[in-house]
Amino acid sequence: MAEKEAQDIVILNERIAPGERKTINFNIAKLFTTTNVEIPIIIERSITPGPTVLITAGIHGDEINGVEIVRQFIARKLNKPKRGTIICIPILNVFGFLNTDRFLPDGRDLNRVFPGTKSGSLASRIAHHFTEKVLPYADYCLDFHSGGASRFNAAQIRIRPGDKQLLELANVFSAPFTVYSSTIEKSYRETCSERNIPILLFEGGKSKESDKHIAKIGVDGILRFLDHLNMLPKKHAVPEPQTKPVLIEDSKWIRAQKSGLLHVKIPCNKKVTKGEFLATITDPYGTMRFKVISPNSGYIINVNESPIVNQGDAIFHISTVNKVHTDKDEEIED
Repeated sequence: MAEKEAQDIVILNERIAPGERKTINFNIAKLFTTTNVEIPIIIERSITPGPTVLITAGIHGDEINGVEIVRQFIARKLNKPKRGTIICIPILNVFGFLNTDRFLPDGRDLNRVFPGTKSGSLASRIAHHFTEKVLPYADYCLDFHSGGASRFNAAQIRIRPGDKQLLELANVFSAPFTVYSSTIEKSYRETCSERNIPILLFEGGKSKESDKHIAKIGVDGILRFLDHLNMLPKKHAVPEPQTKPVLIEDSKWIRAQKSGLLHVKIPCNKKVTKGEFLATITDPYGTMRFKVISPNSGYIINVNESPIVNQGDAIFHISTVNKVHTDKDEEIED
């Protein structure tokens, strides 16, 4: 990809020169009290030409882990690039964040209305202005999420199947898992794909919780990503991955066969074998105890941590086809 020359850029009518740092308030709407609701956009530019990396979190307002990852990245002053530009938006859905809610006040999921419209719903308008005013400057995007509805996601990067460039970048980021996941219609990731902007979607932890282990994996991954693009200043050490990434080519949900109290017996991230004991579901009266058994060997990449479940609820996400990268960058069936 051809790099932009080091020259002034203009975002939301604000001019940012090479070597400049600026925070721009993206004014999206007003509260009922007429108070402005603004999204801070934190921009750091080097005087040396280079790519622009756009880092976002909080598209779903209750996914705190992503917000914490981007917050730490900024607070530790890691967002000042050796070359190029880094744009950080820690909270894209401010309304949802204020209410610790996935959705916007119009009841819509911001990540299902991209690229949005100028005169549509509140969610659609936010998506439209972001897509038209901010996204065009990005050469690469990193977007941070967490699991929803009490489901804990193992730290993972999701990419479109068959995209060699994204697979290479996912290996650079080096989360414990890389998961092939088709793009969802009207999602931010689909919009980036349609505009040929490489995007890595990070998932880790669960909504309404902040997990320091997940945050470390996220921040470390950003540093490795920037180092790969020769954007990380030499004063910052490049962290070694904690594990070699496992590529999940296919997966499925294990669903509750009974309703009742869920007692999980294995941790997320665990490699299990076919027939392994995963959990029990009991009734509140001590008369029923149902064992949940793994239908196949694979890695558990999501665990439902809700204490109660209904019949049919997703309780484990397990890989069905996966590979592990060795030191020689070979792929072996696991």
